[in-house]
Amino acid sequence: MLAGLVAASVALPVAAAARPAAVPAPVPDVPFEVGAATPAALAQRYAANRDGIRAAERMAAAHGDRRRAGSLRAMAAPGRQFLSFDGRAGGRSAEVFGDLARARRIAVLVPGSDTGLDSYGRFRAGAVALHRELRAGAPGDGAGAVVAWLGYATPGTVGPASLTAGRAEAAAPRLRAFVRSMNAARPGARVSLLCHSYGSVVCGRAAEGLRVADIVLYGSPGTGAGSAADLGASATVWAGRGADDWVGEVPHVRVPLLVTTLGFGADPVSPDFGACPFAAGSGGHSDYLNPGSVPLRNLARIVRGEAGCAAAPHPRPSARTAPGGTRA
Repeated sequence: MLAGLVAASVALPVAAAARPAAVPAPVPDVPFEVGAATPAALAQRYAANRDGIRAAERMAAAHGDRRRAGSLRAMAAPGRQFLSFDGRAGGRSAEVFGDLARARRIAVLVPGSDTGLDSYGRFRAGAVALHRELRAGAPGDGAGAVVAWLGYATPGTVGPASLTAGRAEAAAPRLRAFVRSMNAARPGARVSLLCHSYGSVVCGRAAEGLRVADIVLYGSPGTGAGSAADLGASATVWAGRGADDWVGEVPHVRVPLLVTTLGFGADPVSPDFGACPFAAGSGGHSDYLNPGSVPLRNLARIVRGEAGCAAAPHPRPSARTAPGGTRA
C-alpha cells in the first residue's frame, strides 16, 4: 500500500507510461551550462542549440520515431531559446523564456515524473504561464526570466525509480553545476528554484550550499530531509500544496530496504518541517502553473522577492521576514 500511494502521488497524471530512451541523437556541440550571458553570446548559443535539435530531429526520423521527430521539430522552431540541449539517452534541455541577459530575477523550474522530450509541451506550458505572470506583475527588465530545466532523466509513472531517490541523486550534481554556471553568468540576478513533485527530491539533494534566493517545493512528496534546516541551504525554503493534490495522501515516511530506501520522509508543508508556507489554492497535482491560478500568482511573488515568511514555526536563521509579516 505504501508503494502504491507513493507512486500515485509522485507521478504526474499522464495517459501512458514513459517510453524507452532508445532514440539516437548526436553528441552536442554546446556544454550543458549557461555560458556567457551577453545578448550576442546568448543569440549564438540559441542558434547553435537550434542546429543541434534539428540534427537530432533528422536522426530520430531516420530511426523511424515520428513522435520524437515531431517533438524536436517543434523545439527547433524560430524564436525558441535553448541554453542547452542533449538528445541522447532520452534527452535533456534547458529552455529560456524572457530576456536572460537583462533579467534581474530568474526562476529555474525543476520538473517531476514523466517529463521528457516526448511530453515536453506540458512542462513548457507551465514555464510560459509563469513568465507571463512575472511580466504582468513587473513589466520591462523587471519581468524576469524563466528557465525550464529538464536536466535529468525523470522517473516513470509507476516503478521503483519513482519511489526512491536514485534518480534525484544522479540529477543533483547536474542541477548544482547548472546553478553555479547561472551565478557566474548573471552574478547580480536573484535566482529561485521552483521544484515540482519528484523535482523537489532533486532540489533537496542539490540544496546544500546553492547560491539561490529561494527553494520552492510544491506538490512535493518529501525531500528526504527531516526539516528545511536539514537541507543545508542558505535560501529561503517555501512549501505549498493544492487542496486537491493527492500527494497529501502519501505516507511521509522513509522505509529502509535491503539496497535502498522507500519514500521521502517529512512532509514539506507540515509546520514541523519549518518551511515558509504559501497558499496553493484548491487545485490538483498538475495545476500549480495554470494561468490565473492562486499558486501561479504566489509563485511569481516569491520569484519577484515580494513574498514574506512569517508563519514558519521553526524558521532558519537566514529566513527573510518582510515588514508587516506578510506571506504569499
